[in-house]
Amino acid sequence: MENFKSHLLFNKEQQGGILLLALLILGSILFLLFNNPEPKIVFDSSSAEILKHQASIDSLKLIALEKRKPKIYPFNPNFITDYKAYTLGMTTEQFNRLSNFRSKDQWINSIADFKRVTKVSDSVLDRISPYFKFPDWVTHPKPRKQYPTQFTKKATVVKSFDQKIDLNEATADQLQAVRGIGPALSARIIKDRKRLDGFSTDDQLYGVWGIDAEVVVRVLGQFTVKTPKEILKIQINTASASDIATIPGVSFDLATEIWEYRTLRERINNLEELRKIDGVNDSKFKLFQLYLSVE
Repeated sequence: MENFKSHLLFNKEQQGGILLLALLILGSILFLLFNNPEPKIVFDSSSAEILKHQASIDSLKLIALEKRKPKIYPFNPNFITDYKAYTLGMTTEQFNRLSNFRSKDQWINSIADFKRVTKVSDSVLDRISPYFKFPDWVTHPKPRKQYPTQFTKKATVVKSFDQKIDLNEATADQLQAVRGIGPALSARIIKDRKRLDGFSTDDQLYGVWGIDAEVVVRVLGQFTVKTPKEILKIQINTASASDIATIPGVSFDLATEIWEYRTLRERINNLEELRKIDGVNDSKFKLFQLYLSVE
């Protein structure tokens, strides 16, 4: 133990040397600590890499802005609400012009109509017009079929009323005596007659599937309805497409066109308006006069 202690004993000269060494070490550490500043980082904002990252950030910001914008879905410009007009970028004055136009029971049927009525700017119109949706009968009108006048306006009378056979009692053989009526067509006429519990008027022949207007004229030259059955008419302004499709000779597609036409205009004031719809020829219109009413 004494030997161990003897190794820890230093004379004054040795102790002074150790103290001087410790002071030198401490001074070196302090010098390095306060006189060796961190290297400066030079940030070049115009470098290609920085510009590339900035472009990516700007692109992400634009995508985020687009996502926050209200989405536009196809719509009929006749039914724009004030809120819808706001989201489309229309001014209050432009929306009021459209509302006043519609209040007079007038309709927008084209992009040109919309611009003329609302007076929207070209930039707004170019942005929203691709989403305009009009009924097919407006956007894709088809030329109306023309029928010979002698077959549609007035039938040629071959026999007097008393001489004609009652259409509600005619047999298949009697019907086939008319040129253009064969076994299949005569069977359809009798089938429709049974389904209706008897014809109410001569014009119901136009509703028989596959019969031409010219053939109807020839049939009515020999036959007529002498014992008419009562028809319960359908109110067109409250009828559904399915109701209208119950009319003999009227397809569901045509019934849907009529329903859309009425819905777009809110109501029909005169059956003559139906003549504007593609597919409504003179023979179809005769059926509508029989089965539809406007109250």
